[in-house]
Amino acid sequence: MLDRQRFGATADMKRYQSLAKEFSKRIEEGILLPGDRLPSVRKLSRGRHVSPATVLQAYRLLEDGGSIQTRARSGHYVSPHWRAATQKPQISLPPRTAAAVDVRDLVFELLQTIQSRDFVSLGSSFPGPEHFPHAKLASALHASARKLDPRSIYDDIPLGNPELRRLISRRYMECGCDVRMEEIVITSGALEALSLSLQAVTRPGDIVAIECPAFYVVLEAIERLGLKAVEVPTHPRDGMSVPALAEAIERHPIKACWLMTSFQNPLGSSMPEDSKRALVKLLAAHDIPLIEDDVYAELYFGKERRKPAKAFDRGGRVLHCGSFSKCLAPGYRVGWVAPGRHAMQVGRAKMMTTIATSIPTQSAIVEFLKHGGYAHHLRRLRRTLATNQERMLEAIGRHFPAGTRVTTPAGGYFLWVEMPANASAMEVHRLAFDRKISVAPGPLFSARRGFGTCLRLNYGLAWSPKTDAAIATLGKISGAL
Repeated sequence: MLDRQRFGATADMKRYQSLAKEFSKRIEEGILLPGDRLPSVRKLSRGRHVSPATVLQAYRLLEDGGSIQTRARSGHYVSPHWRAATQKPQISLPPRTAAAVDVRDLVFELLQTIQSRDFVSLGSSFPGPEHFPHAKLASALHASARKLDPRSIYDDIPLGNPELRRLISRRYMECGCDVRMEEIVITSGALEALSLSLQAVTRPGDIVAIECPAFYVVLEAIERLGLKAVEVPTHPRDGMSVPALAEAIERHPIKACWLMTSFQNPLGSSMPEDSKRALVKLLAAHDIPLIEDDVYAELYFGKERRKPAKAFDRGGRVLHCGSFSKCLAPGYRVGWVAPGRHAMQVGRAKMMTTIATSIPTQSAIVEFLKHGGYAHHLRRLRRTLATNQERMLEAIGRHFPAGTRVTTPAGGYFLWVEMPANASAMEVHRLAFDRKISVAPGPLFSARRGFGTCLRLNYGLAWSPKTDAAIATLGKISGAL
Protein backbone atom coordinates (compact mmCIF):
# COMPACT_ATOMS: atom_id res chain seq x y z
CA MET A 1 0.00 0.00 0.00
CA LEU A 2 2.81 2.41 0.87
CA ASP A 3 5.49 1.53 -1.64
CA ARG A 4 9.08 0.55 -1.04
CA GLN A 5 10.43 3.63 -2.73
CA ARG A 6 8.31 5.85 -0.46
CA PHE A 7 9.79 4.37 2.72
CA GLY A 8 13.21 3.34 1.45
CA ALA A 9 14.78 -0.02 2.17
CA THR A 10 18.08 0.93 3.78
CA ALA A 11 19.27 0.30 7.29
CA ASP A 12 19.25 4.00 8.09
CA MET A 13 15.50 4.32 7.58
CA LYS A 14 14.24 7.26 9.59
CA ARG A 15 12.20 6.50 12.68
CA TYR A 16 9.00 8.05 11.37
CA GLN A 17 9.28 6.04 8.15
CA SER A 18 9.78 2.82 10.09
CA LEU A 19 6.78 3.60 12.30
CA ALA A 20 4.60 4.41 9.30
CA LYS A 21 5.67 1.19 7.58
CA GLU A 22 4.70 -0.82 10.66
CA PHE A 23 1.20 0.70 10.81
CA SER A 24 0.80 0.29 7.06
CA LYS A 25 1.53 -3.43 7.43
CA ARG A 26 -1.02 -3.77 10.24
CA ILE A 27 -3.66 -2.13 8.05
CA GLU A 28 -2.77 -4.43 5.13
CA GLU A 29 -3.05 -7.50 7.37
CA GLY A 30 -6.42 -6.45 8.73
CA ILE A 31 -5.19 -6.01 12.31
CA LEU A 32 -6.28 -2.41 12.03
CA LEU A 33 -9.63 -2.20 10.27
CA PRO A 34 -11.24 0.65 8.30
CA GLY A 35 -12.64 3.14 10.82
CA ASP A 36 -10.37 2.04 13.69
CA ARG A 37 -8.86 4.82 15.78
CA LEU A 38 -5.07 4.93 15.97
CA PRO A 39 -3.23 5.59 19.24
CA SER A 40 -3.01 9.25 20.18
CA VAL A 41 0.23 11.07 19.40
CA ARG A 42 1.02 11.39 23.10
CA LYS A 43 0.33 7.75 23.90
CA LEU A 44 2.32 6.40 20.96
CA SER A 45 5.18 8.79 21.70
CA ARG A 46 5.46 7.50 25.27
CA GLY A 47 4.99 3.86 24.33
CA ARG A 48 7.64 3.89 21.57
CA HIS A 49 10.03 6.34 23.25
CA VAL A 50 10.01 8.69 20.29
CA SER A 51 9.17 12.37 20.04
CA PRO A 52 5.64 13.57 19.26
CA ALA A 53 7.08 15.12 16.08
CA THR A 54 8.18 11.66 14.92
CA VAL A 55 4.69 10.25 15.45
CA LEU A 56 3.12 13.20 13.62
CA GLN A 57 5.50 12.70 10.67
CA ALA A 58 4.56 9.02 10.51
CA TYR A 59 0.85 9.79 10.61
CA ARG A 60 1.25 12.46 7.93
CA LEU A 61 3.04 9.94 5.68
CA LEU A 62 0.19 7.46 6.14
CA GLU A 63 -2.37 10.21 5.53
CA ASP A 64 -0.62 11.30 2.34
CA GLY A 65 -0.82 7.72 1.09
CA GLY A 66 -4.56 7.53 1.81
CA SER A 67 -4.25 4.89 4.56
CA ILE A 68 -5.49 7.05 7.41
CA GLN A 69 -7.38 10.28 7.89
CA THR A 70 -7.40 13.00 10.54
CA ARG A 71 -10.66 14.03 12.14
CA ALA A 72 -10.76 17.43 13.76
CA ARG A 73 -10.69 17.28 17.58
CA SER A 74 -10.95 13.49 17.44
CA GLY A 75 -7.70 11.92 16.28
CA HIS A 76 -6.37 9.68 13.53
CA TYR A 77 -8.37 6.82 11.99
CA VAL A 78 -7.86 4.14 9.38
CA SER A 79 -9.54 5.45 6.24
CA PRO A 80 -12.90 3.74 5.63
CA HIS A 81 -11.97 3.51 1.96
CA TRP A 82 -8.27 2.70 2.09
CA ARG A 83 -8.68 -0.32 -0.20
CA ALA A 84 -9.86 1.95 -3.00
CA ALA A 85 -6.75 4.02 -2.43
CA THR A 86 -4.34 1.11 -2.90
CA GLN A 87 -4.81 1.18 -6.67
CA LYS A 88 -3.26 4.49 -7.63
CA PRO A 89 -2.41 5.86 -11.06
CA GLN A 90 1.21 5.51 -12.12
CA ILE A 91 3.72 8.32 -12.56
CA SER A 92 3.39 10.00 -15.96
CA LEU A 93 5.99 9.35 -18.68
CA PRO A 94 5.70 12.21 -21.17
CA PRO A 95 7.96 12.59 -24.24
CA ARG A 96 11.30 14.24 -23.48
CA THR A 97 11.00 16.87 -26.21
CA ALA A 98 9.66 20.42 -26.02
CA ALA A 99 6.45 21.07 -27.89
CA ALA A 100 4.18 23.88 -28.99
CA VAL A 101 0.84 23.74 -27.19
CA ASP A 102 -2.46 23.41 -29.06
CA VAL A 103 -5.32 22.84 -26.60
CA ARG A 104 -7.35 26.06 -26.74
CA ASP A 105 -10.13 24.79 -29.01
CA LEU A 106 -10.52 21.58 -27.01
CA VAL A 107 -10.61 23.49 -23.71
CA PHE A 108 -13.29 25.94 -24.83
CA GLU A 109 -15.39 23.21 -26.44
CA LEU A 110 -15.48 21.14 -23.28
CA LEU A 111 -15.81 24.01 -20.80
CA GLN A 112 -19.09 25.01 -22.44
CA THR A 113 -20.59 21.75 -21.21
CA ILE A 114 -18.88 21.74 -17.81
CA GLN A 115 -20.46 25.00 -16.60
CA SER A 116 -24.14 24.25 -17.32
CA ARG A 117 -26.45 24.52 -14.27
CA ASP A 118 -28.60 21.67 -15.58
CA PHE A 119 -25.70 19.24 -15.16
CA VAL A 120 -24.15 17.39 -12.26
CA SER A 121 -20.93 19.36 -12.67
CA LEU A 122 -18.27 16.82 -11.75
CA GLY A 123 -16.07 18.50 -14.37
CA SER A 124 -16.21 21.93 -12.73
CA SER A 125 -13.06 23.66 -11.45
CA PHE A 126 -14.82 25.22 -8.43
CA PRO A 127 -16.38 23.88 -5.23
CA GLY A 128 -20.14 24.17 -4.89
CA PRO A 129 -21.34 27.73 -4.18
CA GLU A 130 -23.25 26.53 -1.12
CA HIS A 131 -19.91 26.13 0.73
CA PHE A 132 -19.17 29.86 0.80
CA PRO A 133 -20.40 32.63 3.16
CA HIS A 134 -22.10 34.75 0.51
CA ALA A 135 -24.32 36.66 2.95
CA LYS A 136 -21.39 37.59 5.20
CA LEU A 137 -19.34 38.61 2.18
CA ALA A 138 -22.19 40.82 0.98
CA SER A 139 -22.35 42.44 4.42
CA ALA A 140 -18.58 42.92 4.36
CA LEU A 141 -18.84 44.54 0.92
CA HIS A 142 -21.56 46.88 2.16
CA ALA A 143 -19.65 47.78 5.35
CA SER A 144 -16.39 48.38 3.51
CA ALA A 145 -18.12 50.55 0.90
CA ARG A 146 -19.34 52.90 3.64
CA LYS A 147 -15.77 53.33 4.91
CA LEU A 148 -14.13 53.58 1.50
CA ASP A 149 -12.00 56.67 0.94
CA PRO A 150 -12.45 57.70 -2.72
CA ARG A 151 -8.77 58.68 -2.87
CA SER A 152 -7.82 55.02 -2.31
CA ILE A 153 -8.97 54.31 -5.85
CA TYR A 154 -5.80 56.09 -6.94
CA ASP A 155 -3.59 55.33 -3.95
CA ASP A 156 -3.95 51.55 -4.36
CA ILE A 157 -2.80 51.47 -8.01
CA PRO A 158 -1.16 49.18 -8.99
CA LEU A 159 -0.05 47.11 -5.97
CA GLY A 160 -3.44 46.93 -4.26
CA ASN A 161 -5.04 47.62 -0.88
CA PRO A 162 -2.23 48.07 1.71
CA GLU A 163 -4.24 46.49 4.51
CA LEU A 164 -5.03 43.44 2.39
CA ARG A 165 -1.37 43.07 1.50
CA ARG A 166 -0.48 43.35 5.19
CA LEU A 167 -2.94 40.59 6.12
CA ILE A 168 -1.64 38.34 3.34
CA SER A 169 1.92 38.99 4.55
CA ARG A 170 0.87 37.86 8.04
CA ARG A 171 -0.49 34.59 6.65
CA TYR A 172 2.81 34.03 4.87
CA MET A 173 4.57 34.49 8.18
CA GLU A 174 2.35 31.84 9.77
CA CYS A 175 3.45 29.23 7.20
CA GLY A 176 7.16 29.98 7.46
CA CYS A 177 7.60 32.48 4.62
CA ASP A 178 9.32 35.84 4.91
CA VAL A 179 7.28 37.94 2.46
CA ARG A 180 7.08 41.69 3.01
CA MET A 181 3.81 43.40 2.17
CA GLU A 182 5.71 45.73 -0.22
CA GLU A 183 6.48 42.69 -2.39
CA ILE A 184 2.85 41.59 -2.79
CA VAL A 185 0.82 42.62 -5.84
CA ILE A 186 -2.97 42.19 -5.69
CA THR A 187 -4.41 40.79 -8.93
CA SER A 188 -7.76 40.06 -10.54
CA GLY A 189 -7.74 36.43 -9.44
CA ALA A 190 -4.91 33.90 -9.50
CA LEU A 191 -5.06 33.57 -13.27
CA GLU A 192 -3.88 37.15 -13.70
CA ALA A 193 -1.18 36.61 -11.09
CA LEU A 194 0.08 33.56 -12.96
CA SER A 195 -0.13 35.20 -16.38
CA LEU A 196 1.71 38.33 -15.19
CA SER A 197 4.39 36.12 -13.65
CA LEU A 198 4.82 34.18 -16.88
CA GLN A 199 5.06 37.39 -18.89
CA ALA A 200 7.65 38.78 -16.45
CA VAL A 201 10.12 35.90 -16.82
CA THR A 202 9.68 34.67 -20.43
CA ARG A 203 9.66 35.86 -24.01
CA PRO A 204 7.85 34.28 -27.01
CA GLY A 205 9.58 31.07 -28.08
CA ASP A 206 10.97 30.30 -24.59
CA ILE A 207 10.59 26.86 -23.03
CA VAL A 208 8.65 26.38 -19.78
CA ALA A 209 8.78 23.21 -17.66
CA ILE A 210 5.34 22.07 -16.48
CA GLU A 211 3.79 19.11 -14.72
CA CYS A 212 2.31 16.21 -16.62
CA PRO A 213 -0.66 16.23 -16.43
CA ALA A 214 -1.08 19.99 -15.95
CA PHE A 215 -4.07 22.24 -15.35
CA TYR A 216 -5.43 23.30 -18.74
CA VAL A 217 -5.14 26.99 -17.77
CA VAL A 218 -1.36 26.47 -17.74
CA LEU A 219 -1.46 25.04 -21.23
CA GLU A 220 -3.72 27.80 -22.55
CA ALA A 221 -1.48 30.54 -21.08
CA ILE A 222 1.62 28.99 -22.63
CA GLU A 223 -0.13 28.73 -25.99
CA ARG A 224 -1.39 32.33 -25.82
CA LEU A 225 2.08 33.74 -25.07
CA GLY A 226 3.77 31.78 -27.87
CA LEU A 227 5.85 29.61 -25.52
CA LYS A 228 6.80 25.94 -25.66
CA ALA A 229 6.25 23.36 -22.94
CA VAL A 230 8.40 20.53 -21.62
CA GLU A 231 6.21 18.10 -19.70
CA VAL A 232 8.01 16.58 -16.71
CA PRO A 233 7.02 13.24 -15.12
CA THR A 234 4.69 13.85 -12.19
CA HIS A 235 3.75 11.36 -9.49
CA PRO A 236 0.04 11.24 -8.54
CA ARG A 237 0.96 11.47 -4.85
CA ASP A 238 4.33 13.25 -4.63
CA GLY A 239 4.13 15.70 -7.53
CA MET A 240 6.80 16.56 -10.07
CA SER A 241 9.92 14.42 -10.06
CA VAL A 242 12.85 16.68 -9.17
CA PRO A 243 15.43 14.28 -10.75
CA ALA A 244 13.37 14.25 -13.97
CA LEU A 245 13.26 18.04 -13.91
CA ALA A 246 17.05 18.11 -13.51
CA GLU A 247 17.36 15.93 -16.63
CA ALA A 248 15.00 18.22 -18.55
CA ILE A 249 17.11 21.25 -17.57
CA GLU A 250 20.20 19.53 -18.95
CA ARG A 251 18.45 18.84 -22.26
CA HIS A 252 16.59 22.11 -22.80
CA PRO A 253 17.20 25.85 -22.25
CA ILE A 254 14.33 26.09 -19.78
CA LYS A 255 13.52 29.68 -18.85
CA ALA A 256 10.87 29.06 -16.16
CA CYS A 257 8.92 26.39 -14.29
CA TRP A 258 5.20 26.53 -13.49
CA LEU A 259 4.15 24.11 -10.75
CA MET A 260 1.36 23.43 -8.29
CA THR A 261 3.36 22.10 -5.37
CA SER A 262 0.37 21.36 -3.10
CA PHE A 263 -2.91 19.64 -4.09
CA GLN A 264 -2.10 19.86 -7.78
CA ASN A 265 -4.87 20.18 -10.33
CA PRO A 266 -5.78 17.61 -11.71
CA LEU A 267 -3.89 14.95 -9.70
CA GLY A 268 -4.26 16.30 -6.18
CA SER A 269 -0.58 15.50 -5.59
CA SER A 270 1.60 17.36 -3.11
CA MET A 271 5.38 17.53 -3.15
CA PRO A 272 6.92 16.46 0.18
CA GLU A 273 8.79 19.18 2.01
CA ASP A 274 12.20 17.67 1.16
CA SER A 275 11.27 17.69 -2.54
CA LYS A 276 10.22 21.34 -2.38
CA ARG A 277 13.54 22.20 -0.79
CA ALA A 278 15.42 20.21 -3.45
CA LEU A 279 13.35 21.87 -6.19
CA VAL A 280 14.26 25.37 -5.02
CA LYS A 281 17.93 24.39 -4.71
CA LEU A 282 17.99 22.92 -8.23
CA LEU A 283 16.40 25.97 -9.81
CA ALA A 284 18.66 28.34 -7.87
CA ALA A 285 21.71 26.49 -9.23
CA HIS A 286 20.50 27.19 -12.78
CA ASP A 287 19.00 30.63 -12.02
CA ILE A 288 15.56 29.53 -13.24
CA PRO A 289 12.46 31.22 -11.78
CA LEU A 290 9.62 29.14 -10.34
CA ILE A 291 6.01 30.23 -10.76
CA GLU A 292 4.30 28.51 -7.82
CA ASP A 293 0.55 28.14 -8.27
CA ASP A 294 -0.69 27.64 -4.69
CA VAL A 295 -4.39 28.42 -4.95
CA TYR A 296 -5.48 25.33 -2.97
CA ALA A 297 -3.07 25.88 -0.07
CA GLU A 298 -5.82 26.55 2.50
CA LEU A 299 -7.77 23.38 1.63
CA TYR A 300 -5.61 20.89 3.54
CA PHE A 301 -7.15 18.02 5.52
CA GLY A 302 -4.40 17.58 8.11
CA LYS A 303 -3.64 19.70 11.13
CA GLU A 304 -1.21 22.12 9.53
CA ARG A 305 -0.90 24.04 6.30
CA ARG A 306 1.95 22.77 4.15
CA LYS A 307 4.90 25.01 3.49
CA PRO A 308 5.11 26.24 -0.09
CA ALA A 309 8.35 26.12 -2.08
CA LYS A 310 8.46 29.88 -1.44
CA ALA A 311 9.40 29.10 2.17
CA PHE A 312 12.76 27.70 1.02
CA ASP A 313 13.55 30.49 -1.45
CA ARG A 314 16.51 32.66 -0.43
CA GLY A 315 17.22 34.26 -3.80
CA GLY A 316 13.81 35.69 -4.70
CA ARG A 317 13.37 33.33 -7.66
CA VAL A 318 9.94 32.00 -6.58
CA LEU A 319 6.90 33.92 -7.77
CA HIS A 320 4.23 32.64 -5.40
CA CYS A 321 0.60 33.04 -6.54
CA GLY A 322 -2.53 32.69 -4.41
CA SER A 323 -6.22 33.52 -4.47
CA PHE A 324 -9.35 33.81 -2.36
CA SER A 325 -11.50 32.36 -5.16
CA LYS A 326 -11.13 28.68 -4.19
CA CYS A 327 -11.38 29.07 -0.43
CA LEU A 328 -13.57 32.11 0.31
CA ALA A 329 -14.97 34.33 -2.43
CA PRO A 330 -15.43 32.89 -5.92
CA GLY A 331 -16.56 35.64 -8.24
CA TYR A 332 -14.80 38.42 -6.31
CA ARG A 333 -11.68 37.78 -8.38
CA VAL A 334 -9.11 38.74 -5.76
CA GLY A 335 -5.73 37.04 -6.01
CA TRP A 336 -2.13 38.02 -5.50
CA VAL A 337 1.47 37.29 -6.37
CA ALA A 338 4.60 37.57 -4.23
CA PRO A 339 7.12 37.82 -7.07
CA GLY A 340 10.42 38.16 -5.19
CA ARG A 341 13.16 39.68 -7.34
CA HIS A 342 10.69 40.00 -10.23
CA ALA A 343 8.40 42.47 -8.42
CA MET A 344 9.24 45.39 -10.71
CA GLN A 345 8.51 43.40 -13.90
CA VAL A 346 5.22 42.10 -12.49
CA GLY A 347 4.16 45.56 -11.31
CA ARG A 348 4.87 47.05 -14.72
CA ALA A 349 2.98 44.25 -16.48
CA LYS A 350 0.03 44.91 -14.17
CA MET A 351 0.05 48.61 -15.05
CA MET A 352 0.11 47.83 -18.76
CA THR A 353 -2.83 45.39 -18.61
CA THR A 354 -5.60 45.82 -16.01
CA ILE A 355 -3.96 48.74 -14.11
CA ALA A 356 -5.71 47.82 -10.84
CA THR A 357 -7.88 45.19 -9.20
CA SER A 358 -11.40 46.13 -8.08
CA ILE A 359 -11.01 48.35 -4.98
CA PRO A 360 -14.43 47.52 -3.41
CA THR A 361 -13.89 43.76 -3.56
CA GLN A 362 -10.43 44.12 -2.03
CA SER A 363 -11.93 46.16 0.80
CA ALA A 364 -14.66 43.56 1.31
CA ILE A 365 -12.05 40.79 1.66
CA VAL A 366 -10.21 42.90 4.25
CA GLU A 367 -13.44 43.40 6.20
CA PHE A 368 -14.19 39.68 6.15
CA LEU A 369 -10.67 38.64 7.15
CA LYS A 370 -10.87 40.94 10.16
CA HIS A 371 -14.46 40.34 11.30
CA GLY A 372 -16.07 37.51 9.29
CA GLY A 373 -14.67 34.41 10.95
CA TYR A 374 -12.27 33.33 8.20
CA ALA A 375 -10.62 30.61 10.30
CA HIS A 376 -14.00 29.11 11.27
CA HIS A 377 -15.13 29.14 7.65
CA LEU A 378 -11.96 27.36 6.52
CA ARG A 379 -12.27 24.65 9.18
CA ARG A 380 -15.84 23.93 8.12
CA LEU A 381 -14.96 23.93 4.43
CA ARG A 382 -12.07 21.51 4.98
CA ARG A 383 -14.28 19.12 6.94
CA THR A 384 -16.90 19.20 4.20
CA LEU A 385 -14.37 18.52 1.44
CA ALA A 386 -12.72 15.69 3.37
CA THR A 387 -16.11 14.04 3.95
CA ASN A 388 -17.06 14.46 0.30
CA GLN A 389 -13.82 12.84 -0.78
CA GLU A 390 -14.64 9.78 1.35
CA ARG A 391 -18.09 9.55 -0.22
CA MET A 392 -16.79 9.82 -3.76
CA LEU A 393 -14.04 7.25 -3.19
CA GLU A 394 -16.62 4.88 -1.76
CA ALA A 395 -18.94 5.45 -4.72
CA ILE A 396 -16.12 4.90 -7.23
CA GLY A 397 -15.20 1.69 -5.43
CA ARG A 398 -18.79 0.45 -5.76
CA HIS A 399 -19.55 1.51 -9.31
CA PHE A 400 -16.41 1.67 -11.45
CA PRO A 401 -15.02 -1.44 -13.18
CA ALA A 402 -12.20 -3.58 -11.82
CA GLY A 403 -8.79 -2.17 -12.68
CA THR A 404 -9.79 1.44 -12.04
CA ARG A 405 -7.14 3.48 -10.23
CA VAL A 406 -7.82 6.64 -8.23
CA THR A 407 -5.83 9.18 -6.26
CA THR A 408 -6.47 10.03 -2.59
CA PRO A 409 -5.29 13.64 -2.10
CA ALA A 410 -4.64 15.10 1.33
CA GLY A 411 -6.45 18.30 0.36
CA GLY A 412 -8.15 20.20 -2.43
CA TYR A 413 -11.24 18.81 -4.15
CA PHE A 414 -10.17 16.76 -7.18
CA LEU A 415 -9.79 13.04 -7.80
CA TRP A 416 -7.83 11.73 -10.79
CA VAL A 417 -9.43 8.53 -12.03
CA GLU A 418 -7.56 6.20 -14.37
CA MET A 419 -10.00 3.82 -16.03
CA PRO A 420 -9.07 0.43 -17.56
CA ALA A 421 -7.12 0.53 -20.82
CA ASN A 422 -10.16 -0.09 -23.05
CA ALA A 423 -12.01 3.02 -21.78
CA SER A 424 -11.95 6.35 -23.61
CA ALA A 425 -12.21 9.53 -21.53
CA MET A 426 -13.55 11.49 -24.49
CA GLU A 427 -16.23 8.87 -25.13
CA VAL A 428 -17.17 8.85 -21.42
CA HIS A 429 -17.40 12.64 -21.63
CA ARG A 430 -19.69 12.44 -24.68
CA LEU A 431 -21.99 9.78 -23.25
CA ALA A 432 -22.10 11.45 -19.82
CA PHE A 433 -23.00 14.75 -21.48
CA ASP A 434 -26.07 13.09 -22.99
CA ARG A 435 -27.10 12.20 -19.42
CA LYS A 436 -26.46 15.73 -18.11
CA ILE A 437 -23.25 14.86 -16.26
CA SER A 438 -20.05 16.81 -16.87
CA VAL A 439 -16.55 15.41 -16.43
CA ALA A 440 -13.10 16.79 -17.24
CA PRO A 441 -11.43 14.23 -19.56
CA GLY A 442 -7.69 13.58 -19.39
CA PRO A 443 -6.74 15.08 -22.79
CA LEU A 444 -7.64 18.53 -21.39
CA PHE A 445 -4.57 18.33 -19.18
CA SER A 446 -1.87 17.45 -21.68
CA ALA A 447 0.02 19.49 -24.29
CA ARG A 448 -0.16 16.42 -26.52
CA ARG A 449 -3.72 15.46 -25.52
CA GLY A 450 -2.61 12.37 -23.66
CA PHE A 451 -4.23 10.63 -20.66
CA GLY A 452 -6.96 9.22 -22.87
CA THR A 453 -8.25 6.87 -20.16
CA CYS A 454 -8.33 9.43 -17.32
CA LEU A 455 -10.97 11.70 -15.78
CA ARG A 456 -10.75 14.51 -13.26
CA LEU A 457 -13.74 14.51 -10.93
CA ASN A 458 -14.73 17.31 -8.55
CA TYR A 459 -15.91 16.22 -5.09
CA GLY A 460 -16.33 19.83 -3.94
CA LEU A 461 -20.02 19.87 -4.86
CA ALA A 462 -22.77 19.40 -2.29
CA TRP A 463 -23.10 15.64 -1.93
CA SER A 464 -26.54 14.22 -2.66
CA PRO A 465 -28.23 11.08 -4.02
CA LYS A 466 -28.04 12.77 -7.42
CA THR A 467 -24.25 12.99 -7.13
CA ASP A 468 -24.00 9.34 -6.12
CA ALA A 469 -26.23 8.37 -9.05
CA ALA A 470 -23.97 10.34 -11.40
CA ILE A 471 -20.92 8.36 -10.21
CA ALA A 472 -22.89 5.14 -10.76
CA THR A 473 -23.71 6.26 -14.31
CA LEU A 474 -20.08 7.08 -15.05
CA GLY A 475 -19.05 3.66 -13.72
CA LYS A 476 -21.54 1.93 -15.99
CA ILE A 477 -20.39 3.93 -19.00
CA SER A 478 -16.71 3.23 -18.42
CA GLY A 479 -17.39 -0.46 -17.78
CA ALA A 480 -19.33 -0.81 -21.02
CA LEU A 481 -16.61 0.62 -23.29
